[in-house]
Amino acid sequence: MSLILHPTHFKTICTHAETTYPNECCGLLLGKVNKLEKTVVEVWPAENAWKAEADEYWPEDRELTEERRYAIPPELMLKAMKSGCDRHLSIIGIYHSHPNNAATPSEFDRIYAWPEYSYIIVSVQPGKAIDCLCWSLDDHHQFQSEKIIKK
Repeated sequence: MSLILHPTHFKTICTHAETTYPNECCGLLLGKVNKLEKTVVEVWPAENAWKAEADEYWPEDRELTEERRYAIPPELMLKAMKSGCDRHLSIIGIYHSHPNNAATPSEFDRIYAWPEYSYIIVSVQPGKAIDCLCWSLDDHHQFQSEKIIKK
């Protein structure tokens, strides 16, 4: 499967990653899915809610900060779902950045990923987005590369 991403959406994601550096950014991808591809219609940048969510959901990772983790506020997920439903769109993916690291998924990313979503990861190295890759989970809950088509 491929992810169709308009160049303005790509720029929005990379700019968000650069402006939140050295912290991770995150956001939602709303769009449509058919048998061959997922098409992004809207990008919803989110505030990284790691601090607010970590104590409740990931107490074992208390020492990790927004520089190494992200969380999307549940209220934003619900708002996006409702907004999409009204327009026959759904959440088709999530994006986040890896400051000073490669655009490859971490073990944390894999454990908490959902099979139906595409995951865009942006590598940001000293404040500049240098790589952007997309991933999705296979039937064995392992990440596989997903092609990004900009159009």
